[in-house]
Amino acid sequence: MWKANPITSRLKIKWPIIQAPMAGGATTPALVAAVSEAGGLGTLGAAYMTPQQIREAIHAIRDLTDKPFGVNLFIPEDFDATQPIADTVASALNEVRRELDIPESPQVTRFQESFAEQLQVVLEEVPAVFSFTFGMLDARSLQALKQKGVTVIGTATTVREAVVLEAGGVDMIAAQGSEAGGHRGSFLPDSPSNLIGTMALVPQIVDRVKIPVIAAGGMMDGRGIAAALALGAQAAQLGTAFLTCAESGAHALHKQAIRESSEEGIVMTRAFSGKWARGIENEFMRKLAPLDQELPAYPVQNALTKDIRAAAGKQQKSAYMSMWAGQAAPLGRELGAGELVLRLVEETKRACAGLVQE
Repeated sequence: MWKANPITSRLKIKWPIIQAPMAGGATTPALVAAVSEAGGLGTLGAAYMTPQQIREAIHAIRDLTDKPFGVNLFIPEDFDATQPIADTVASALNEVRRELDIPESPQVTRFQESFAEQLQVVLEEVPAVFSFTFGMLDARSLQALKQKGVTVIGTATTVREAVVLEAGGVDMIAAQGSEAGGHRGSFLPDSPSNLIGTMALVPQIVDRVKIPVIAAGGMMDGRGIAAALALGAQAAQLGTAFLTCAESGAHALHKQAIRESSEEGIVMTRAFSGKWARGIENEFMRKLAPLDQELPAYPVQNALTKDIRAAAGKQQKSAYMSMWAGQAAPLGRELGAGELVLRLVEETKRACAGLVQE
């Protein structure tokens, strides 16, 4: 009975397995559709996409499956586009640009997509699920989504954030442990100590809120899913596990780095975006680590490094690519996304059965 609970029932999915919404191109329509077709919930990481790209991706997913899927966006944060960039930071970035043979000190005029326009597409296309991170969705938008029957999921990295999300009216909470790959979903400014592990975070949130909780961070196989369910979560959200799938849009060097990674080589950094994120350590992270206190905040630093990341990918230079990955990345496998979901199901069944037998 491990698969039957309020989350699977509400989302109309067969298994309590959610593919994490990884922005930046990894969550292709093929990946999202394959996960949903296999009985999980595929999620489009749409934060960096234009409104038109989001619409086209949703249509592409629907061409591949009639099963439920989700769309994820980043809640916009206040920032100063005119803030001066420290000479040390500018110099370090230009040094990398010279190595990549791209123009130095490019003029950045666009720092992020219009959240209002992105959300409008979601409201028009009406996916089964809308999830968000980096903040709290405003009440008007949340109500508009609910009126259309969309299930809304917020991201919390602390118990206090989970309480705020529940009070704000979300339907479910993704409890993001510190092991999770990619950006931290933290949003309470007076809560800097948010690196709470999944094993510690999930049961505390479960005990404090009345809505369903989804565990996220550090799970790569059925053992992790079974552990999350034992802690009180009603579903598990896996991201890194799907990055090495055939349908993933992750760069080939990113996939290779995951396969060759070790748990000690996966670290937290602000180098690429100005926001804390977990990924596979490389030369760019090491180069900017001494300048951490001088880096501009997200999304400014993210915009400043966009040309570097793009050029590094095209030139096959993983030293300057952002290769996000969770702490358990070495457990990754090269499978089709649908096959991975079914493998996870069998592993979870065995793990749960083992717990009962004990």
